[in-house]
Amino acid sequence: MRRAGLRLFMTGERRITLRQSAVPDAGVSDRSEKGRIVQLPRRPRAVIFDMDGLLIDTIPAYVAAMVEAGLDVGHPVSRQYVLSLAGLLGAELEARLMADLGAGFPAAHYFTAMSARLKPRLAAGVPLKAGASELLRALSRQGMLLAVATSMQRSEAMHHLEQNGIGHFFLHVAGRDDVARGKPHPDLHLEAASRLAVAPRDCVVLEDSFNGVRAAHAAGAMTIMVPDAVAPSDEIRGLCVGVAASLHEVKDMLCAGT
Repeated sequence: MRRAGLRLFMTGERRITLRQSAVPDAGVSDRSEKGRIVQLPRRPRAVIFDMDGLLIDTIPAYVAAMVEAGLDVGHPVSRQYVLSLAGLLGAELEARLMADLGAGFPAAHYFTAMSARLKPRLAAGVPLKAGASELLRALSRQGMLLAVATSMQRSEAMHHLEQNGIGHFFLHVAGRDDVARGKPHPDLHLEAASRLAVAPRDCVVLEDSFNGVRAAHAAGAMTIMVPDAVAPSDEIRGLCVGVAASLHEVKDMLCAGT
């Protein structure tokens, strides 16, 4: 059933008008705000999803593991600082930690401790984000091309997608081991778009983190942020065509009438 006030107009290169609930600065869950109009510059031919914190609710596990690992190695890191690292893994995460915390930070020991804390949490299973299945089914019914661009290694990402029963929705998964540089560089989104044989400018990218938004914007994609733990700053809003409070709202935006 179509939600009142939501309309989607798609014709060639015309602008596409979407109605979106405002996302309050203090949080991302209030849907009582008066709707506002968001415009996509083109009709999307594909949708590229981030995974951690966007499709799968892994951010609490990562945050807890990283905070605990800091204590394990005698270099405490705050939850707020860890949240600022969302979207970074591997070499990009190490580079950021060393830049922020100094050359004396024991990165190798920290990553060992982080892995020991994180693996049991992920092995226990992490749930899908609310609205993920509904959005994927609706986009699939429309015949939309779908891919994942994740900072996780591809084999690990595919394991989590399959474990949650959504792997079959995606034509391709681009992981950190598939590209030279991770987020906030655009390589992952460019790789995903290339595998779909769709120009990045014709892709909508869904991201939950600042670093993911920066990567998607640098790729030239139409970026929609679905904030997980941190509300968007003015800078990040400026890189997005829209900010959605949830994946349910993204479905309303992209799949009106389905």
